[in-house]
Amino acid sequence: MSASAHAVVADLRDRIRQFDGRAQRDRAVLPFGVPEIDERLPGGGLALASLHEICGGGDDAVEASAAMLFAAGIAARTKGQVLWCLTRPDLFAPALAQAGLAPGRVLYVEAGDEKSLLLCFEEGLRHGGLGAVVAEVARLSMTASRRLQLAAEAGGTLGLALRRFRHRKETEVLAQPSAAVTRWRVYMRPSVSLPVPGIGRAQWLLKLARCRAGEAADFDVEATDAEGRIAFSSRLADRSPAAGARHFGAAAG
Repeated sequence: MSASAHAVVADLRDRIRQFDGRAQRDRAVLPFGVPEIDERLPGGGLALASLHEICGGGDDAVEASAAMLFAAGIAARTKGQVLWCLTRPDLFAPALAQAGLAPGRVLYVEAGDEKSLLLCFEEGLRHGGLGAVVAEVARLSMTASRRLQLAAEAGGTLGLALRRFRHRKETEVLAQPSAAVTRWRVYMRPSVSLPVPGIGRAQWLLKLARCRAGEAADFDVEATDAEGRIAFSSRLADRSPAAGARHFGAAAG
């Protein structure tokens, strides 16, 4: 197809999207409220009508819990009910509340296996009446992620694929391609020391491993608070923003 024909097709697609109201919806984003992160995301935040992947930096329960809290904080800042799909009944609801996701906003679906879970995930995204859909998945093929991305676009819903692994070997699937708009990894950092005995606010290293139409980067942040918000790490208060967001490779989508 010639370049002129491609241009005509692209123009027609844009016109159709404007007629059915999807253009404005697809451009909508959910900012983190942290300039050092938002300025590196196309549109200034997480695309709402899209699929995003989140996983812990390692294969232990601690970093898996950090990834869960990161996902809960994002979902908490959306409007409406949140559908949480899982296969293991081990989710600790009070922890979600501490990340800003109140119990009354969460609808839980316990699927018998991952195939059923993916079906619930897709249907939730297509529903169009939810603020966000979170699904705890181990395996996510390119085909499955593409279906979920299309469902998120159709329903105008934020989708969060929270990757959970039972065995170290399963983490190898993270190297496989995905249709997710962004892919995040959450690593634990030592908390900041307090002037009195006690434990300071948890600290994370967020790795934006992939960003469609953007670049990969690292961010040192303070963990999710009771309103679902993260903050630029106080460790970096006297450093330039560039020092807090370290690029580690391009990741154009």
